[in-house]
Amino acid sequence: MKAITTIMGIIAPAMALAASETAGTEDSGIFVWIFLGFFALIIVGQLVPAVMLITGLVKGITSKKEAKSETK
Repeated sequence: MKAITTIMGIIAPAMALAASETAGTEDSGIFVWIFLGFFALIIVGQLVPAVMLITGLVKGITSKKEAKSETK
């Protein structure tokens, strides 16, 4: 099983390096940019609630420490 993994790890980069030079010179059409923009919106839409959750978590942790120190 390890031999297959090793062989695949060697073959995959070799195939990537064998790509033609013209692969990067093609123009991206409008649909490619719409596709990338759509996924950028999804990522930003997921980051906003994540940041709000993390800030609430930090506020909750810090307020509990202050409340415990006042009761002692």
